[in-house]
This record gives sequence, structure tokens and C-alpha cells, in this order.
Amino acid sequence: MYHNCSKNSAKLLFLHKQENIMANTDFKSVDEYIGTFEKEVQATLQKIRKTILKAVPKAEEVISYQLPAYKFHGWIFYFGVFKNHFTISCPPPFTLFTVFKKELAPYAQSKSAIQFPKDKPFPFELLAKMADYRATENLKRAAVKK
Repeated sequence: MYHNCSKNSAKLLFLHKQENIMANTDFKSVDEYIGTFEKEVQATLQKIRKTILKAVPKAEEVISYQLPAYKFHGWIFYFGVFKNHFTISCPPPFTLFTVFKKELAPYAQSKSAIQFPKDKPFPFELLAKMADYRATENLKRAAVKK
């Protein structure tokens, strides 16, 4: 069933838990995904969602790999939440990590994801700048393809 998933995406599917209950693994909407968490976490997830959509108003909101995701002439971000952190995943190209290197330095990172600790304020302003950057980058790439 998950043979087309990347190793990290498959890991995200299986790590998504709330209070020892495996979360729904067939989400139909972002609201359904967000609704599986406690109220405090839901509030942050809704603000992440609104921040991305405000920065990229024409973004298409989808569920991909059972996570909320946003597309605008290519992928913008995926987001998710785990026991101790919120995660923003950035599909290739990974230029975002170079452009925002200084701002992202305090956060744990992998090749394609950034972990924002739950016990610290979420950097919504940084997320908005990164979403805008990704949208601009996607538009430039789309223009070159034409």
C-alpha cells in the first residue's frame, strides 16, 4: 500500500499518534486531520494553515501522504504534528534551507523538514516568508518550463 511513499513519508504516517490511539489513516480533508488533536494543538495547526493560505492565497489545499499539503505551481509545504514538535516538510528543491539558513538555525532539520518544538512559540512570520518564497520559486520554475 505504501510502496510509492518515501521513507520519511511512510515514517510520518506511522508516527502520527494521539494519546496512544493510532490516528485515522484515510483523511479526506485538512479539517479531518486537524480534528484528531487536542484543542491547543488544533489552534496552532489552524494558524499554520491560515498563515500558509494568507501567504499563498491561490494555493490548493490537499491531503497527500495523509498530511495536509499545499500546492501552487508545485508543492509549497506539508505540515504535521508529533509528540513534541510541529513539522513543516519542504519537497524539492531544497533552496529554502539555504535562503533561510540563519532563521532556521535554532530548529532541528533534515534534508526536507523542519521541526518546531511545541514548547516554544511557533514562528508564524517566518512560515509566511517561507511560503511566499516557495510560491515565487514555483512560479519562476513554471515560467521557465513554458
